[in-house]
Amino acid sequence: MGKITLVRRVVQVCMLVLFCLPPLLAGWGLAGLFAGGDGEVATPAAGVFFGSLSSSSVAGVPLFDPLGALEVMAASRGLLAASALTGALLVVVVYGLVRGRAFCGWVCPVNLIGEGVDAARRRLGIEVPERTVPRRAKIGVAAAVVLLSALVGFPIFELISPIGAVNKGLVFGGFAGAGTLLAIVIAELLVSRRLWCRALCPLGGTFQVLGRAGQVNVAIDHDACIHCDKCTRVCLADPEILAPVLAGEDAIVRAGDCMACGACVDTCPTSALRFRFGRPRRSQKGTESGSARSRKDVDVAVTVAAGGIGSPDVPSREEM
Repeated sequence: MGKITLVRRVVQVCMLVLFCLPPLLAGWGLAGLFAGGDGEVATPAAGVFFGSLSSSSVAGVPLFDPLGALEVMAASRGLLAASALTGALLVVVVYGLVRGRAFCGWVCPVNLIGEGVDAARRRLGIEVPERTVPRRAKIGVAAAVVLLSALVGFPIFELISPIGAVNKGLVFGGFAGAGTLLAIVIAELLVSRRLWCRALCPLGGTFQVLGRAGQVNVAIDHDACIHCDKCTRVCLADPEILAPVLAGEDAIVRAGDCMACGACVDTCPTSALRFRFGRPRRSQKGTESGSARSRKDVDVAVTVAAGGIGSPDVPSREEM
């Protein structure tokens, strides 16, 4: 386990614990159970932090899942209250600036379970296809969820959300999406690698759209890359998002799908991959990297100074 993956694993576990703390500190139990005695106990919601990944309050500031906010507005056919709308926009801005699907890689408990199942499948020697559904399908699923919410007048994904089955189940005892979670585990184990996270999760589709503007990106040093393909074998999002940088067509991974999980950075044997802040202008196919151009310019200058001897790039006087 690389350094970034280790830190990410700690963050994933800490996020689960964070949501469990308010009821425990208030003297309640987990899964919606009351663990206190006959005396008066504090309400968990009265603390500095309380809620779930769908809706939370931090020091009085509301935070809302952007997909959930869209579902509620579609179902009610109206705008959210100003505080709720502000909370949803705040989440959009933060993840939009960082990297939309960083939520999937660093926070989502379903991804944590998926990684565990992925490791179990490898240990069991079970082979499944890398991809059975296009990764962009989840954007369509997200649009369908919002449309269905408008048709039935209820935020439909909340009924089947596997994220809620883990997060809300631990905190409140609401296991509405447990069936979906079980189906995901079975599909991950026997059908296709990361089928839900890569291609079907509507929340992932929402963050994928936001990810196109993310400022935390995986960058490549083309000169250091040895094309061993170790990065593509560990990519949690989809190996095809690495294709442009590996082919020398770009300097960063631009796909909104990237989870910024750091698995590719951890596994690179030559440290050709790293995180960088910002989105440089897209380079054109066949364009050399800056360091390669600089070295070539130096080589040409030296060869010219030496009279062009032995250089295939600089024509001799006879050839001219």
